[in-house]
Amino acid sequence: MLESGSSALDAVVEAIVVLEDDPRLNAGTGSRMRLDGRTQMDAALMDSRMETGGVAVIEAVKNPIRVARDVMGTPHVLLAGKDATDFARTKGHPRYDPSTPESLQRLEESRERIREGRLPAYARRWRRFGGHDTVGAVARDRLGRFAAGSSTGGTAFMMPGRIGDSPLVGSGLYAGPAGAVTATGIGEEIIRRVLSKFVYDKIADGLTPQAAANRGLALFPKSVPIGLLAVGPGGWGVASNRPMAFFRSASRRTL
Repeated sequence: MLESGSSALDAVVEAIVVLEDDPRLNAGTGSRMRLDGRTQMDAALMDSRMETGGVAVIEAVKNPIRVARDVMGTPHVLLAGKDATDFARTKGHPRYDPSTPESLQRLEESRERIREGRLPAYARRWRRFGGHDTVGAVARDRLGRFAAGSSTGGTAFMMPGRIGDSPLVGSGLYAGPAGAVTATGIGEEIIRRVLSKFVYDKIADGLTPQAAANRGLALFPKSVPIGLLAVGPGGWGVASNRPMAFFRSASRRTL
C-alpha cells in the first residue's frame, strides 16, 4: 500500500486488520475473554495531524480498528462499551463473534487457576504475566506523514469493563509530525508512565527512534513485559524486554 502511494493511516489500518484476523493473536478474532465470558476489545489510531479515533470495551465486531477509523470522522476521540458497539452498527459493521475454541480454553484455564488459588503476581497486582500479544503498527508514507495504531483483546484475569493502554492516546500509541509510536505489555504499567508519548517526545527532541524506544523500555523493570515500535524521519526502532522473533519476521522497509 505504501509503495502504491497510500497514506500511512490507511496502511496502519490494513496491517492491523491482518493481525486482528489472525486467531493466534490477542486482538479481534481470538481475543481473550473477560472472567464473565464476554469478549471486550480496545483499538485506536492516531496520525501526524494528531487526529485520533478509538474504541474501548467494544463487543461483537470483527475489526475494532476499522471502527476506530470511523470514530476519527466524528467530533470525538474515544467511544466505549455498548454505545461503541451501537456506533459500529450504524457504520455497517455486522455482528461478529470473535471467540475461538482456543480463547474459550484460555478462559477456563484462568478460571481454574482462580478456583485453585494459583494466581500469578500479575493477577494480584496487575503485574508479571505473559501471553498478551496485543497488536500494533506504525508507518511513514511517501509524503512524510506518520500514523500509529493498536488493537487488543486485553489480557488474562480481566474484570468486565477493564480498559488497558491500547485505546489511550499517549499510553498505548501516539503520533505527530515527528513520528509514531505504539506499545504493548502490561497496560496498567504503560498507562502510569504515558509510555508512547514519552518515546515520541524523545524522537521530537532529536533521538533516533531506536534510541527513544530504548529509553522508554528502560522505564520498566524486567519483570514487566514491554514492547515498542517507533518510526520517525530518520528510520524506525524496535525495543522489547522479551524475545523478539515475531518482530524480526516482519518487513522493516521504510518508504
